[in-house]
Amino acid sequence: VLKLFKLLHRTRQEVFKNDTKALEAARQKINEEFRNNRDETSEEKINELLKTASDVEVILRTSVIQAIHTDSDKILLIPRKDLLQDNTPYLDKPTKK
Repeated sequence: VLKLFKLLHRTRQEVFKNDTKALEAARQKINEEFRNNRDETSEEKINELLKTASDVEVILRTSVIQAIHTDSDKILLIPRKDLLQDNTPYLDKPTKK
């Protein structure tokens, strides 16, 4: 449980780097969820909660991209290097294998 708690906080720091509001909101939410369930004794419920926390960490790490409003109608996206993937070129006629 402690390992997952620490992993969530490390992921939060990486995903929301330089965004103090998001960092603080995520910190409070992580701490609140773990605090609300610290007295849980049911092994089944604990495993369910751990699975949920693990899924949240994966989603944060793989799906969240920071954005900054630069103008009233423009947003600057700031993807992390681990989110960037090689782009496969589009082919009108697929090649046969």
